[in-house]
Amino acid sequence: MSKKALVAYFSCSGATKGVAESLAEVVGADLFEIEPEEPYTDADLDWTNKQSRSTVEMNDPSSRPAIKSAVADMSSYEVVFVGFPIWWYVAPTIINAFLESYDFAGKTIVPFCTSGGSGVGRTGEVLQALCPDSVSWRPAKLLNGASPTSLRAWVGSLDL
Repeated sequence: MSKKALVAYFSCSGATKGVAESLAEVVGADLFEIEPEEPYTDADLDWTNKQSRSTVEMNDPSSRPAIKSAVADMSSYEVVFVGFPIWWYVAPTIINAFLESYDFAGKTIVPFCTSGGSGVGRTGEVLQALCPDSVSWRPAKLLNGASPTSLRAWVGSLDL
């Protein structure tokens, strides 16, 4: 890919991390992990517990978990791939915090996700509303267990 790209991702189980690392290698992109300032514990991620941190965050549309670090020079990237697991049929609220932390004017944003069972749903539209100044937004893509070959084919279809 000729444009300077970043693959930014959030992962708890490692599934999204694996896809993000492969994607960064395939497209020759820089890699940035979106890490919460306060790491999630297994108890925090227990979606069956209505009091768990992840459940409380996902039930609060204004939730914006603090992010541990920032992308050093976001202005240098033309394309930003944003990866995350699907939680409650949408992106985790830390992704909202990430997207609201930067000026994406003039950039192409490409969301990708992993999921244990649910589809992408309206995730792309929900996130796109957080970045109205991006030049272009690609549809969110579910990439469970994607191979380098399938990642190359997907990226090639994006017209970047």
